[in-house]
Amino acid sequence: MEKRKIIPAVSVAVVRDGAVLLVKRGRAPSQGLYAYPGGKVEPGETLPQAAARELREETGLEAVDYRPLRDIHIDGSGENHAVDYLLTVFGAAYAGGEPVANDDAETAAFYTLAQMADMPLAGDVFSVADELLGPAQRATP
Repeated sequence: MEKRKIIPAVSVAVVRDGAVLLVKRGRAPSQGLYAYPGGKVEPGETLPQAAARELREETGLEAVDYRPLRDIHIDGSGENHAVDYLLTVFGAAYAGGEPVANDDAETAAFYTLAQMADMPLAGDVFSVADELLGPAQRATP
C-alpha cells in the first residue's frame, strides 16, 4: 500500500463569554459542517502562527493564549483527497473583533454547548468545546 503524504494543519477554538467560535465550512473537507476556523500550515510558519493567521483570514478575529489541545489524524481519502492531515487543535482566548465569515467560511459565530447539541458538527468539535467550556456550560437534561 502506498504511503500517503501527511500535511500539517491547525484549527483554533476561541472562547468568549461561555461560548466557542465555530464557522460553517464552505468547502471540503467537512463542507456544510460546523468546525473551528483553520487550515493548512504555510511553509515557515509555526503551528500557533498558522492558527492565528487562519483565524484572522476566516473570521477577522484576534485571540491570545494559544495552547495546543490535541492532535487529530484526518484520513483525506474519505473526501477524495490525495493526502492526509495532521490537525493540531488549539484553544485560545478571545482578544477582539466581531466574527465575519471570510475565506472558505459560510458563517462565523459563537455558540454555547447547548446550542451546539443539535448542530451538524465536524469530528471532535463538541468534545473540544466541552473540554474548554467545562461542566458549568453542559446542557442539562
